[in-house]
This record gives sequence, structure tokens and C-alpha cells, in this order.
Amino acid sequence: MSRGGLLRSTAVFSGMTFLSRLAGLARDQIQATLFGTGPAVSAFVVAYRIPNYLRRIFAEGSFASAFVPVLSELHQRGDKAALQDFLDHVAGALLAVVLAITGLGMLLAPWIARLFLLFAGKDSEQVALTADMLRITFPYLAFISMTAMAGAVLNSMRRFGLPAFTPVLHNLGVIAAMVGLASYFEVREFALAWGVFIAGLLQLLLLWPALGRLGMAPRMRLDFRHPGVRKVFGLMLPTIFSSSVSQLNLLVGTMFASLLIVNAQAWLYYSDRLVEFPLGLFGVAIGTVILPHLSRRFADTDTAGYSQALDWGLKLVALVSVPAALGLALMAEPLCATLFQYGQFGARDTDMVAASVIAMSVGVPAFMLSKVLLPAFYARQDTRTPMRAAVITVFINVVLTALLVTPLWYWGYGAAHGGIALATALAGIANAALLWRYLIRQGVYRAREGWLRLFLQIGLASVLMAAAVVAARVQLGDWAQLGPWYLRVAWLLGVVAAGALAYGLGLLAAGLRPRHVREA
Repeated sequence: MSRGGLLRSTAVFSGMTFLSRLAGLARDQIQATLFGTGPAVSAFVVAYRIPNYLRRIFAEGSFASAFVPVLSELHQRGDKAALQDFLDHVAGALLAVVLAITGLGMLLAPWIARLFLLFAGKDSEQVALTADMLRITFPYLAFISMTAMAGAVLNSMRRFGLPAFTPVLHNLGVIAAMVGLASYFEVREFALAWGVFIAGLLQLLLLWPALGRLGMAPRMRLDFRHPGVRKVFGLMLPTIFSSSVSQLNLLVGTMFASLLIVNAQAWLYYSDRLVEFPLGLFGVAIGTVILPHLSRRFADTDTAGYSQALDWGLKLVALVSVPAALGLALMAEPLCATLFQYGQFGARDTDMVAASVIAMSVGVPAFMLSKVLLPAFYARQDTRTPMRAAVITVFINVVLTALLVTPLWYWGYGAAHGGIALATALAGIANAALLWRYLIRQGVYRAREGWLRLFLQIGLASVLMAAAVVAARVQLGDWAQLGPWYLRVAWLLGVVAAGALAYGLGLLAAGLRPRHVREA
């Protein structure tokens, strides 16, 4: 696939992801309006975050990173029988493992809840609520893991659209549960947990039949001694840390947030959701598309094509990540006021979520870079090097979180959760820097010409964008006072469009043309 083909595939993936993120914002808006940021919402955040972290291991994170290169290698050989045998045995092994972990998670829910709410009171209602919700959300892990396997196969066959669309069902499932089921529960927030359960099942029912249409539906065979299973699981083990650094850091933040007021969990959840919008739209899209391409280049021993494709991905990330981070920082309060400040979600919630969005936006370029740097290792079936970086990163995050949050908590600072967000961002920067350093030292990537010029172009365009956004914000004043939701949305879209236009014109004025993006 040419770099033009990579760009088209990335555009398809990003387009579908954009629909998913819009549905996700609608979901978060309804959740904020109906339930606010109280103890039960914070309990749901923890109950959702734990299986969601495991999803990064057994779904699109560690599993996909180990599975796709081996699958691509077999596909390149053209042996259909060996490929089907590999799929059959990996599917059987994956299903057995995730079902066992799901069962253990449901059984041990009270102890898991206590672990991740370590600093909560001994008789805290939040711990009991979290345990009850965990029993509902844990089966999501089994559903989404098998869905992710189907998506990885489709992506490897260059069918990017449907796997990118399936998260839309996740958000629609949660929305339907919130609207249709909340009134049936004494604690209305339990509808959120059941929504996650329903969403996982819907995604599996959509994506799994697509493998049958390709003639690649796995027949579940369980043999952990199968060479393909041993290879995939062997590659997976080191990636458990490396492919889920951001999720691990969020779990560290979850534990420290239990030291603060109960609303802190919900504030961090909403800020993370806003940061995930550009990260999923661009970083994950580029990383997902480039992994099978890099794997094929490596299988063909095309070192020049491998390095050029990676350079293209890094430059594309640089182009989109800097304005994304800047936009989040400058528009944090308007975003929160427009999307969330209705019903049970008040002005103080907006201020608190905006504070952590600003802190976390510092790490957005690094988060996106890591999404492209990691496939550079996984495509070569090198999973140990990223693991070293991940271990160091998590250690840095723990130290920074303790150093930043402890004094803020001790002094009673209201936005102490912002320290957790800042620690996550700084740890993300450390992770990207380590991955970059290891990649250069291995000698498999050589930066092509044009990087200095690109940085200058991005810098000029970013200054123009910031000027346009700040000027608009000064004119509009307090965002929460702009009227009903549709007027806030209209003004928000107007300011975002003005910022994007200023950034685009700045790039053009600095000499960047569309052909440069295709060619990187």
C-alpha cells in the first residue's frame, strides 16, 4: 500500500471514528445531564475503567499488537490453510482466557473495588456500589475481546470501515440504557453499567459475522500448545505494559483520586473523555492503519519502505496533535459548558473538569506519537523494548502523582485532581521520548528531510490559530451565559471552525501543500 493509500485508509478510519466520537459526546452529555458527578457516577467510572483497562490487553491493545504482525506474516505467505488453523486456535485460546478472567472479576468484585478505592473510607458507599457495578460490567471484557479479534482480522485485510464504526454501537447502547432503563433502578446510575454490558454484546453481534463473509470465521479450537497461540501469547506478555501505558496511568490516578472528594473520579472521567476525542480520531486511526503496513514491509525486508512509512505517520501526527492540544487547552471551559453543563452538572463541575483538561492537554502530542511509535516495534515483533519504556513510565507517573497530589490534598486545594491529570500528561511525554530514543538507537528508522521546516510551519500556524480562538473567546465572554444548548453548540462550532481555518491558512502561508501531506 502506498502512502497515498495509507492516507485514504486513515481518512476512512478517522471518518468512522469521528461518528463514534460524536456519539460518545452525546452519551457523555446525556450522562452528565441525568446523573451529574455524584458518588454513584464515580462508582461507575471505576467499575467501567477496570474492564476497560483489561480490554486494552485482550482487545485492541496488547492482543492486536501481537496478533496482527503474525497474521500479516501468514497472509503474505499465501497459505490459506495455515492462516485458518492459526485463527481457529487463537480464537479458542483467547475466548477461554477472557471467560476465565471475567468469571474471576465478577467473583472478586468487592476486593477489586477496595483495591482501586484504596483511600476511600472503610464503610464507603462508593466501594459497595463499585463492586455491584463491576459484576455487571465485567462480561463486557469477553464481548469486546472477541469483537477486537474480528476487527484485527478485518483491518489486516484492509477492511477498516466496519471495525471503526462498531464503537458507535457502544455509545448508542449506553445511551439507550440511560434513557430506557434508569427509571427501573433504585440507584439510577446502574443503567450505565447495564449499558456497557449491552454495548459490548451489540458490537460482537455486528462484527463477528463479517469474518464469515470473508470466509475467515474461526472455529474455536483450544490448544495452548499450538505454535501460533504460543507465539501470540508470548508476544503479548511484554506488551501488557507497553500498549496500555495511558490506561495504567489512569488506574494509578483512580487510586489517588479516592484520596480526594468523591466527585474527583467523575471530573477526571469527563476530562479524559474530551482528551480521547482527538486521540481516537487521529492518533489511534494512524496507528491502526500503519501497523499492518509496517508488518508487511518488515515481512518483505523492505527497510526503506518501513522507515518512510513510519516517517509519514510521525509527520502526520505532528500536524494534527499540536493544534489538537492547543485547542483543548484554550477551549476547555467552553467545551465543558457546552457539552455537559445542564441538569445535574453544575458550574463548579465545569470549572473542575476544565482544570484537568488543561493539565492533560499538555500530553496530547505525546499520547498521539506513542500510538504510531508503538506499531514501529510491534511490526518487527519486538515487544520487549516498549515494555521497558512502559515500566519506567508507570514508575514516573506514580512518583509524579504522589509529588503533585499529596501537597494539593494536604492544603485542601479544590482542583487537586488536576495534579493527577498533569502527572498523566508528563508521564505520557516521558513514554514517547523513551520510545523515540529506543527506535533511533536500534537504527531501523531514519528521519527524512523536512522536519525542521514542518516544525516552523506548525509553529506559525499554531500562533495564528491561538490568536483567532482567544479573540473569539474574549468577545463572547462567559460561555455558560450564551443561552440554550443549541446556541452554545453553534458558537462552539464557529470558534472551532475559525481556529481550524486560521491553522490551515497558516500552514498554506508557510508553504505546506496537500501533496506534502500525502508524500510526508
